[in-house]
Amino acid sequence: MPVSRLSAFPAVPYPVPTRATAAAQAADAAAEALPEWNLTDLYPAMESPELAADLDKADLECRTFEEAYKGKLAAMLAAPTAGADLAKAVRRYEGIDDLMGRIGSYGSLVYAGDTSDPVRAKFYGDIQERLTDASTHLLFFTLELNRLDDAALDAAMADPALGHYRPWLEDLRKDKPYQLEDKIEQLFHEKSQPARSAWSRLFDETITSLRFEVDGQELSIEPTLNLMQDTKEEVRRSAGLALADTFSKNLRLFSLVTNTLAKDKEISDRWRHFPDVASSRHLANRVEKEVVDAMVEAIRASYPRLSHRYYALKARWFGKDKLEFWDRNAPLPKVATRDIGWDEAKDTVLSAYGAFSPKMADIARTFFDKRWIDAPVRPGKSPGAFAHPTVPSAHPYVLLNYQGKPRDVMTLAHELGHGVHQVLAARQGALMAPTPLTLAETASVFGEMLTFRRLLDSAETPKARKVMLAQKVEDMINTVVRQTAFYTFERHVHTERRKGELTADAIGEIWMKVQSESLGPAIHLGPGYETFWTYIPHFIHSPFYVYAYAFGDCLVNSLYAVYEKAQAGFAERYFEMLKAGGTKHHSELLAPFGLDARDPAFWQTGLSLIESMIGELDAMEA
Repeated sequence: MPVSRLSAFPAVPYPVPTRATAAAQAADAAAEALPEWNLTDLYPAMESPELAADLDKADLECRTFEEAYKGKLAAMLAAPTAGADLAKAVRRYEGIDDLMGRIGSYGSLVYAGDTSDPVRAKFYGDIQERLTDASTHLLFFTLELNRLDDAALDAAMADPALGHYRPWLEDLRKDKPYQLEDKIEQLFHEKSQPARSAWSRLFDETITSLRFEVDGQELSIEPTLNLMQDTKEEVRRSAGLALADTFSKNLRLFSLVTNTLAKDKEISDRWRHFPDVASSRHLANRVEKEVVDAMVEAIRASYPRLSHRYYALKARWFGKDKLEFWDRNAPLPKVATRDIGWDEAKDTVLSAYGAFSPKMADIARTFFDKRWIDAPVRPGKSPGAFAHPTVPSAHPYVLLNYQGKPRDVMTLAHELGHGVHQVLAARQGALMAPTPLTLAETASVFGEMLTFRRLLDSAETPKARKVMLAQKVEDMINTVVRQTAFYTFERHVHTERRKGELTADAIGEIWMKVQSESLGPAIHLGPGYETFWTYIPHFIHSPFYVYAYAFGDCLVNSLYAVYEKAQAGFAERYFEMLKAGGTKHHSELLAPFGLDARDPAFWQTGLSLIESMIGELDAMEA
């Protein structure tokens, strides 16, 4: 699954609408020169014989693997060669995982290129069905592994061949209390495609098909959201009201999708005996509930010092008591802005990465040189941005919707941070390269911080510094405060859904309550804003994913403070952390930096950095 920041910075990755002017035509011409990814590194084409052969191979490999090992793992563990025999089985399983991951990655990337194309949609759906059917034959393996005797398995891992997979096996055993009887697991697995996956696909295709009327033009969601960054207040207002109007007309559908998926999750959680609505996400992230709760508590307590204070400050810059919701991410008044060309964006990010480590820049440069990036805006293309790791035998791909805004440069830095991380972690193999979301956001946010600091150091005037600081503060608030509010919203929705179906009005009331709490009294959440929960894709695709952004941002703030105090040897320790992939717990990865996410002071360090930036902006105003 791709690592995505579609809603991490809701005002960041959305393109500018085309207009019938010479400037717009010039922008369109420039957009045509943006790089498009080369997916032939995976497969030559949707109808290619190579893909057809691999699909057949995956079917066969899954069936023969089942025949070879199902019901036999306990006997293998009792044999004198248990370590070597089990290692051979795990390696074979890992090879199948890589093969199927390659096929699935190709299908999802082709689909992301144009979700409105029925041919691509069918192709993606067919790929998912084939992989779901084939992987049904693999379900037994992890279930049987978790039924093996702990002591005997631990003894078998004394063999280096099996010991190599210790991190994966130990992570797997954390799922043991929540796994079900084999036939039920198979039923859940087979029904996922026509159930949860189908509803998620309906959401995606609905979002890309929506149109919003702004000043006589019908726009898709990306350019409409982007207009709320326009320098003209009347344009921002028109875009905000257009979004509210279209969202309100589709509330029944979005409410049905939300209710259905929340109920689907409740059924799964109940059968697996998860104690909390977010327990499955914490388990997947390999992070303790207590750590997440401490983070959320610290961030919510900081709302008055962060978002409330900043938006009151911004309202004064605009000469208002309150900002309307469509002005929240507006550019600062009386400040000239300019578009940033692709080559300049590339050089900016690579130079920032290179100043930290030439190795980091070299890895990132590969994405440009080998066409691993898809940057232009196209009709039907997935909105936002993401980095997709694909599989270790291939390489990551990055999707952007680049329109030359300063925040687009930061988005590029963010996704390339993911990409560098994914390249470095690939050496761990298909089973252990994937990183929990909380740590997956570390490299991306660190890449942003490097780029921001380099730009800030090069600011030539106090006004330029103020603009950069304000923009960074808004990004951090969008990441830390807004994503924590999103998490709080999800918790309320999933908790209330257990009592019965929620009306659109009820969901809207929850949304307005958490948004009001997080944004503060300086933002007026007028009529229409109660519908803005509808377009956040993480609520649909990855429930409770969103707190990973806040986790990553606070972690990076603390990490960067360590870097500023002692740069010698930091890059080497940083790369070791990224190379670890999913083989280590967050406590092990942070220990070399003297950091501990279980310490409440850890979160205060990250929040204090944001507060200090707001303080600097306040002093500038004076």
